[in-house]
Amino acid sequence: MLNETYRAMLGNKSVIRETFMYGKQRAAAIGYENVFDYSLGNPSVPCPPQFTEAMQDLLANEEPVNLHGYCPSQGDPGFRTDVAAHLTKTFGLPYEQKHIFPTTGAAGAIAHAIRAVTQPGDEVLTFAPYFPEYGPYVEGTGAHLRVVPPQAPAFQPNLEAFEQMLTEKVTCVLINTPNNPTGGIMEKADLEKIAQVVRETGILVISDEIYGELTYGDRTHTSFASLPDMWQYTITLNGFSKAFAMTGWRVGYACGPKEILSVMLKIHQYSILCAPRMGQVAALEALQAGRANDYEDVRRMRDSYDRRRRLMVDSFRKMGLDCFEPLGAFYVFPSIKKTGLDSETFCERLLNEYKIATVPGTAFGECGEGHIRCSYATGVEKLNIALERMSEFVDKCGK
Repeated sequence: MLNETYRAMLGNKSVIRETFMYGKQRAAAIGYENVFDYSLGNPSVPCPPQFTEAMQDLLANEEPVNLHGYCPSQGDPGFRTDVAAHLTKTFGLPYEQKHIFPTTGAAGAIAHAIRAVTQPGDEVLTFAPYFPEYGPYVEGTGAHLRVVPPQAPAFQPNLEAFEQMLTEKVTCVLINTPNNPTGGIMEKADLEKIAQVVRETGILVISDEIYGELTYGDRTHTSFASLPDMWQYTITLNGFSKAFAMTGWRVGYACGPKEILSVMLKIHQYSILCAPRMGQVAALEALQAGRANDYEDVRRMRDSYDRRRRLMVDSFRKMGLDCFEPLGAFYVFPSIKKTGLDSETFCERLLNEYKIATVPGTAFGECGEGHIRCSYATGVEKLNIALERMSEFVDKCGK
């Protein structure tokens, strides 16, 4: 017999993945230079050179058993120590080696965290719009995901609605800042209001901070665990996919109080066993070099994203589309309501007629209708061409 919960998910489609795969198929058929894929947060910028150099050195000189063998489930000690130092320097978090273990990407950490703190019948709250995989992660445990509606027009968290949705069944709240898909960031004042609810209720916070290093202008990321008294209630999740441009290596990590982390580690042992050692050791080199040069490579990458961000926002506004300014991550979430098309139709036509892949806003919850998500983690030259084509398409829709 199949697990009925997961069998019921077979009818659900991952719009992001399907769009990405269709774009790859079209690119293989008509040439990669003729397809413009903005569906996936897949950085085109190079990762820190220290990572590549460390990987080459490992392949050339490491002992085979260390290179190809198992890693301890709790991870490489040096990696954990340096992640703790990085979080202390960057976000003021008081984690030590014992509070951290590596996972297969931040996504793996989210799945472990939800399994560790929920039971069938529990409820998990999150804020719309949200990363679509949160749903299966929660529902797969027998718990239920309840979505707090946003405040228009910039999709800021609706804290009044959040408090109204609190019940005895709520065991944790899952927050994501900077946000995927909007690029919005939770203001410190909003986080402090959530923290007050946590103090009063004792619920836990799973804080998805994979885009924490990617904020723009004078905005900085506030890690939830850095707020007074919140360390003990928070599971912080992050990784190297976004700010270090290492999505395919799946190097993530979870941080939290030892009693919670020990349960997550047991789940990790019984499901994944261990995260690959090579990625941890090479990422360690990137972290050490980053601290030595004040994260120059990350800063240069962020500056590059910032230029693309402003280009994309300005271009959408020139097309006559409403587009609030994203302050983090590397996504723009413009409204396409003025075209008269719904989100899915807009994206399907844009892909079929102009070979540009974007994601309908409905992939991130009902509130996303009338919007699309576009990633600006790709090259500027193709981005300029794609924006010209999108402008043609928007003009055609308005006629």
